[in-house]
Amino acid sequence: MAFPHTRMRRLRASATLRGLVRETELSPARLVLPLFVAESSAEREPIATMPGVERLSLAASVAEAEQAHALGLAAVMLFGIPAEKDEQGSGAWDEEGVVQLSVRAIKRACPELLVITDVCLCEYTTHGHCGVLDEHGAVENDATLELLARIAVSHARAGADVIAPSDMMDGRVGAIRRELDGEGFSDTPILAYSAKFASAFFGPFRDAAGSAPAFGDRRAYQMDPANAREAVREALLDEAEGADMVMVKPALAYGDVIAAVRAATRLPIAAYNVSGEYSMVKAAAAAGYLDERATVLELLTSLRRAGADLIVSYHAKDAARWLAEQS
Repeated sequence: MAFPHTRMRRLRASATLRGLVRETELSPARLVLPLFVAESSAEREPIATMPGVERLSLAASVAEAEQAHALGLAAVMLFGIPAEKDEQGSGAWDEEGVVQLSVRAIKRACPELLVITDVCLCEYTTHGHCGVLDEHGAVENDATLELLARIAVSHARAGADVIAPSDMMDGRVGAIRRELDGEGFSDTPILAYSAKFASAFFGPFRDAAGSAPAFGDRRAYQMDPANAREAVREALLDEAEGADMVMVKPALAYGDVIAAVRAATRLPIAAYNVSGEYSMVKAAAAAGYLDERATVLELLTSLRRAGADLIVSYHAKDAARWLAEQS
């Protein structure tokens, strides 16, 4: 008599049978590639703290998008780095701003590739915070909402397929939804950064985007890493305001949060495998401490297993190639 666990070993012994009983699927169509598009950049400018990731010119952003499309990735997500900044971050809603120009160029070259745009002010403000500041240097939530909605409309007008507000202001999903609907973009979905934690893992991104706060920090509007139930409340609030998808960011230390949000909502969930998570793996692989390919695929699979429908990752292109080699 064969015992059940013996039969499972037999199933796992064959690659074909393993595919039949595998519980979690990872494919390029679940991955989103973030791109840093710089207004004043050379064609490609390496980012020292993110090996293999570059600040891109408009032409280079199109080339990266074409690669992403050829590899079968779900989408690209654009972050803009303007040549000039001001207190209000006005470059963020400029119709000829770097993100707006990149969206148009990518959609001309790859009309079938989804383009997601990050909506925030931190890359565009001289102070590096995600909103308008009052005379005491504190972020004014309600005053910021109007500007975020203006940014969102400018991105939709340029052709963005999905709007992704990352600022963590209260009420911004509702404000953006109303403005998009009022300007004729009722079909443009919102991917809300619902559970964005005040994390140490964001460091390399701030180098890449030049968005580190000039003073203070973002703990007043980003979430405490200790709070999982709050993350669920935030996701449900965003759903009630009209979000079409919700996000947990960072990802690797927050699998429990992804799972909790998955249990609470039927909306699609994105997990952002952030810059510090990426750079840790790259550094360890470069030192010979681990196998990069096996580690990346295991980590991305863990995010799918936790409940993420979509994963934003700087590993996306490499992961797509490795998955193609496995098939």
